[in-house]
Amino acid sequence: MQYRCNGCHTSYSFDKGRYKCDCGGLLQIEYPKKPLDFASLATCPERSLWRYAKALPPISWDIIQKITMGEGGTPLIRLEKHLWGKADYFMPTLSFKDRGAVVLVAAMSKLGVKHCIIDSSGNAGTAIAAYSARANISCEVFVPIETNAQKIAQIEAYQATIHRIEGGREATAQAALDRVELTHAFYASHVYNPLFWEGTKTYLYEIFEQCEGNLPQVLVVPVGNGTLLMGLTIALEELKSWGFITKFPLVVAVQAANCDPLAKAFSRGLPEGPPINNKPTVADGIAITHPLRETQILEALRFLRGTFITVTEEQILFAQRALALRGVFVEKTSAVNYAGYLNMLEQRKELKDVDTVIPLCGSGLKSF
Repeated sequence: MQYRCNGCHTSYSFDKGRYKCDCGGLLQIEYPKKPLDFASLATCPERSLWRYAKALPPISWDIIQKITMGEGGTPLIRLEKHLWGKADYFMPTLSFKDRGAVVLVAAMSKLGVKHCIIDSSGNAGTAIAAYSARANISCEVFVPIETNAQKIAQIEAYQATIHRIEGGREATAQAALDRVELTHAFYASHVYNPLFWEGTKTYLYEIFEQCEGNLPQVLVVPVGNGTLLMGLTIALEELKSWGFITKFPLVVAVQAANCDPLAKAFSRGLPEGPPINNKPTVADGIAITHPLRETQILEALRFLRGTFITVTEEQILFAQRALALRGVFVEKTSAVNYAGYLNMLEQRKELKDVDTVIPLCGSGLKSF
């Protein structure tokens, strides 16, 4: 397993001190992958995402057993005739970020990491703190000062050290980086470290199995820093290269209209997001004005021939209430996906009778 710079293509051994290239570029992860045998998985007793271990980073089963909490294997909930929600709020820390966190923390344990740092709007920090506690790794979590009390209480329960930072998401990330440089702790960033995507890609493996060896025609995904979209892209490329699919489904990326740099860049054919006048949004989990990997995110969606849709604050709140009336209580950032689906149908009525899956990323218990 090794890192490779996304810019200059320099390779580095996988070690606990490396989170970027010497040139300042961002890193990819490379390791031998074996094609999954989905037919044999039908009788596999392991129900967590580690059932896909052959296609995940090489980590010993002893480490996995120590750290896993059975994450993965979340159900598909039928919401409408042609719409299903992938209920990742059933994860141990109540959000899809557990997929990436468990893989990253297991890799940290493999390296012998004892101290890590992460910046987050809440859910990624919660997940890294939880799995770090299981791995006996001390954890510092940097969060924006406006992070809600529910997420703070959850992080505190795992005995992580919390740093509340003024100035928004970008200032929080910079404060964490400053602390990493000072302490030389492992930077467990879900944005910098591509191991996180290797966990989030299992979201699509599960959908493929649950749809009996097929994929829905449309996949809706929220985009802030792009951790779910990038994992989904990796999985789609793998399934195609392994011969399980011949074409990609339509991938619809959703941003809040109040913070939509990537949607603007995509529509204008730009390689990165333009400067925007960011407004507050209830979808705090995707309120990223300058996504660190914006160029990769845009390249990925263009490669998949996907599209962007934006949603208003009123549409987000409506979608949250509408999902609750179907028995599904998600946080507002998750409601963005249903709002995006409804907007998609308004814009493209031919997709009304097309099977679609949206992610139900986080529990509504995190919202208030």
